[in-house]
Amino acid sequence: MALDDAVPRQHRTVLLHEAVDALVHRPDGTYVDGTFGRGGHSRLVLSRLSPEGRLLAIDRDPEAVAHATQGEAGIADPRFSIDHNRFADYPAVMARHGVAQLDGLLLDIGVSSPQIDDPARGFSFRHDGPLDMRMDPTRGQSAAEFLATAPKERIAEVVRDYGEERFAPAIARAVVARRESGHPLQRTSELAELLASVVRTRERGQDPATRTFQALRILVNGELDELEQALAASLAALKPGGRLAVISFHSLEDRIVKTFINRHSREEFDRRAPFAEPKPALLNALARIKPSDEEVSGNGRSRSAVLRVAERTDVALPPVWTRP
Repeated sequence: MALDDAVPRQHRTVLLHEAVDALVHRPDGTYVDGTFGRGGHSRLVLSRLSPEGRLLAIDRDPEAVAHATQGEAGIADPRFSIDHNRFADYPAVMARHGVAQLDGLLLDIGVSSPQIDDPARGFSFRHDGPLDMRMDPTRGQSAAEFLATAPKERIAEVVRDYGEERFAPAIARAVVARRESGHPLQRTSELAELLASVVRTRERGQDPATRTFQALRILVNGELDELEQALAASLAALKPGGRLAVISFHSLEDRIVKTFINRHSREEFDRRAPFAEPKPALLNALARIKPSDEEVSGNGRSRSAVLRVAERTDVALPPVWTRP
């Protein structure tokens, strides 16, 4: 995800070299880039692979898939393929391509700059456009549709839990009052104006719309559930020594990644059987990396990014593995 800055800019891949350096440890291996975006990470991964290496890319945004396959920016490399899909569905993508296990999985979570800077996508409160926010505009419910139908309590819950917004109840009341007046919210500018009137106190340097727009985007795209599904599947998808690299941009995402890696990086003791051997760790936590001062000064949208890296151990999963 990138922060919502006022001025559109050329897309810059966040933590480009740090992520690829951590991910690619076997040049002849098979890797998944679960969030292709504009392909910065994928292109650098391909430059590190031998002729025997392979990269499967995934993106739920049709525009990203088109960018990967069409025109001068398209990637014409026999080692590369891209699927239009959710990143949580990478095990199914692997199966379609005949891949049993991976040497590395990369996830760059959230919204890319081209998505934010296109008013037609509805992600930004800085630009007027339809209140959409879907990463895949061909599927699912838009933010406007949710706000036009959801109960007041559900709107407040979403804004509170996904936006960590303390004015959530007041925001929900204002949204419902507006739609009951016969003028449901349809445009990003309409929602931003309503939020400016309701959110009375502001954090320094933060627009009053920031938290609510974040909350709606997370809801519409099912982002946190998708992240949890993708992480859980990685334990079976990665080979021993395979790398998991995840870039997140806000505390809700990073907390999920941190908790997952921490849980599986330590031995598990069964309190019901205190003398039994502990279950060995499935992951080794390798690194937590933030952007350099130089990167942040050149790309303000990178300032909140966190890269976490873990390595799969050689411990086998239980015979019947279910999501923890």
